[in-house]
Amino acid sequence: VQLLESGGGLVQPGGSLRLSCAASGFTFMSYTMSWDRQAPGKEREFVARINNGGSITNYADSVRGRFTISRDNAKNKVYLQMNSLKPEETAVYYCNVPAKGYWGQGTQVTVSS
Repeated sequence: VQLLESGGGLVQPGGSLRLSCAASGFTFMSYTMSWDRQAPGKEREFVARINNGGSITNYADSVRGRFTISRDNAKNKVYLQMNSLKPEETAVYYCNVPAKGYWGQGTQVTVSS
């Protein structure tokens, strides 16, 4: 099983990033996928999730309206479009499969001027 995140980096406040997660080693289209994040010195927190078919999404209150989760089951990928980023959203962002406990290594997002 592998979950490989990409797309992180340094962005100015108010900017945008699109994270990608490439999945392999399991039946991707069968599982809800989630993005979580962990800021320095804080506990890991839920950001967004999407059901296996892509028709149902859920978001943390703090990101609703600014972040969009999507998936491409043909490519075994899940995405997180992040807009209007804030400095307090600096964190490592993780792709994961809640039902199986699979986690990627994470991708660093730094929001700073």
